[in-house]
Amino acid sequence: MRRIAYCLLPTVFATILMGIALAQPKPGVDAKADAKNGERLAQQWCVACHVVTPAQKQASAAVPTFTEIAGRPGFNAAQLALFLLNPHPVMPNMGLTRKEAGDLAAYIATQRK
Repeated sequence: MRRIAYCLLPTVFATILMGIALAQPKPGVDAKADAKNGERLAQQWCVACHVVTPAQKQASAAVPTFTEIAGRPGFNAAQLALFLLNPHPVMPNMGLTRKEAGDLAAYIATQRK
Protein backbone atom coordinates (compact mmCIF):
# COMPACT_ATOMS: atom_id res chain seq x y z
CA MET A 1 0.00 0.00 0.00
CA ARG A 2 2.80 2.45 0.87
CA ARG A 3 4.52 1.75 -2.43
CA ILE A 4 1.38 2.86 -4.34
CA ALA A 5 1.06 6.00 -2.21
CA TYR A 6 4.68 6.97 -2.88
CA CYS A 7 4.20 6.43 -6.61
CA LEU A 8 1.26 8.82 -6.59
CA LEU A 9 3.06 11.61 -4.76
CA PRO A 10 4.65 13.20 -7.86
CA THR A 11 1.26 13.22 -9.60
CA VAL A 12 -0.45 14.74 -6.57
CA PHE A 13 2.20 17.46 -6.24
CA ALA A 14 2.07 18.22 -9.96
CA THR A 15 -1.71 18.57 -9.81
CA ILE A 16 -1.50 20.90 -6.81
CA LEU A 17 1.17 23.05 -8.46
CA MET A 18 -0.80 23.23 -11.70
CA GLY A 19 -3.90 24.33 -9.78
CA ILE A 20 -1.90 27.05 -8.03
CA ALA A 21 -0.46 28.25 -11.34
CA LEU A 22 -3.89 28.39 -12.97
CA ALA A 23 -5.30 30.37 -10.06
CA GLN A 24 -2.67 33.08 -10.42
CA PRO A 25 -3.71 36.28 -12.24
CA LYS A 26 -1.96 37.35 -15.42
CA PRO A 27 1.24 39.31 -14.73
CA GLY A 28 0.45 42.94 -14.06
CA VAL A 29 -3.29 42.38 -13.63
CA ASP A 30 -4.89 43.15 -10.27
CA ALA A 31 -6.65 39.99 -9.12
CA LYS A 32 -9.42 42.16 -7.63
CA ALA A 33 -10.02 44.07 -10.86
CA ASP A 34 -13.37 43.56 -12.58
CA ALA A 35 -12.78 43.21 -16.33
CA LYS A 36 -16.55 43.09 -16.95
CA ASN A 37 -16.93 46.53 -15.36
CA GLY A 38 -13.90 47.59 -17.41
CA GLU A 39 -15.74 46.56 -20.56
CA ARG A 40 -18.70 48.71 -19.50
CA LEU A 41 -16.36 51.65 -18.89
CA ALA A 42 -14.72 51.10 -22.29
CA GLN A 43 -18.13 51.28 -23.97
CA GLN A 44 -18.85 54.49 -22.07
CA TRP A 45 -15.53 56.31 -22.45
CA CYS A 46 -13.31 54.72 -25.09
CA VAL A 47 -15.41 53.39 -27.96
CA ALA A 48 -15.54 56.72 -29.82
CA CYS A 49 -11.78 56.68 -30.43
CA HIS A 50 -10.52 53.12 -29.77
CA VAL A 51 -11.66 49.79 -31.13
CA VAL A 52 -12.46 48.19 -27.78
CA THR A 53 -13.85 44.79 -28.87
CA PRO A 54 -13.03 42.43 -31.71
CA ALA A 55 -16.59 42.92 -33.00
CA GLN A 56 -16.20 46.69 -33.34
CA LYS A 57 -15.29 47.53 -36.92
CA GLN A 58 -14.16 51.15 -36.81
CA ALA A 59 -12.96 54.01 -34.64
CA SER A 60 -10.30 56.66 -35.07
CA ALA A 61 -7.43 55.43 -37.21
CA ALA A 62 -5.05 57.64 -35.23
CA VAL A 63 -5.30 55.64 -32.00
CA PRO A 64 -4.38 52.03 -31.21
CA THR A 65 -6.98 49.34 -30.69
CA PHE A 66 -7.24 47.71 -27.28
CA THR A 67 -5.80 44.56 -28.85
CA GLU A 68 -2.76 46.53 -30.01
CA ILE A 69 -2.32 48.13 -26.59
CA ALA A 70 -2.56 44.78 -24.78
CA GLY A 71 -0.19 43.16 -27.27
CA ARG A 72 2.64 45.62 -26.79
CA PRO A 73 5.87 44.12 -25.45
CA GLY A 74 6.07 44.70 -21.72
CA PHE A 75 2.35 45.46 -21.40
CA ASN A 76 1.48 45.83 -17.74
CA ALA A 77 -2.10 46.41 -16.64
CA ALA A 78 -1.03 48.01 -13.35
CA GLN A 79 1.08 50.60 -15.19
CA LEU A 80 -1.77 51.23 -17.63
CA ALA A 81 -4.16 51.79 -14.71
CA LEU A 82 -1.81 54.46 -13.33
CA PHE A 83 -1.61 56.06 -16.79
CA LEU A 84 -5.41 56.18 -16.99
CA LEU A 85 -5.64 58.05 -13.68
CA ASN A 86 -3.80 61.08 -15.04
CA PRO A 87 -5.30 63.46 -17.59
CA HIS A 88 -3.51 63.49 -20.95
CA PRO A 89 -3.82 66.06 -23.74
CA VAL A 90 -5.04 63.55 -26.33
CA MET A 91 -7.51 61.77 -24.03
CA PRO A 92 -10.52 63.17 -22.19
CA ASN A 93 -10.27 63.54 -18.44
CA MET A 94 -12.47 60.61 -17.50
CA GLY A 95 -12.15 61.16 -13.77
CA LEU A 96 -11.79 57.43 -13.10
CA THR A 97 -11.41 56.11 -9.59
CA ARG A 98 -8.46 53.80 -8.89
CA LYS A 99 -10.84 50.83 -8.96
CA GLU A 100 -12.32 51.89 -12.32
CA ALA A 101 -8.86 52.45 -13.82
CA GLY A 102 -7.86 48.96 -12.66
CA ASP A 103 -11.06 47.48 -14.08
CA LEU A 104 -10.50 49.18 -17.44
CA ALA A 105 -6.86 48.06 -17.56
CA ALA A 106 -7.94 44.49 -16.68
CA TYR A 107 -10.43 44.57 -19.55
CA ILE A 108 -7.77 45.82 -21.96
CA ALA A 109 -5.54 42.95 -20.79
CA THR A 110 -8.25 40.48 -21.85
CA GLN A 111 -7.87 41.72 -25.44
CA ARG A 112 -4.32 40.40 -25.68
CA LYS A 113 -3.89 37.78 -28.40
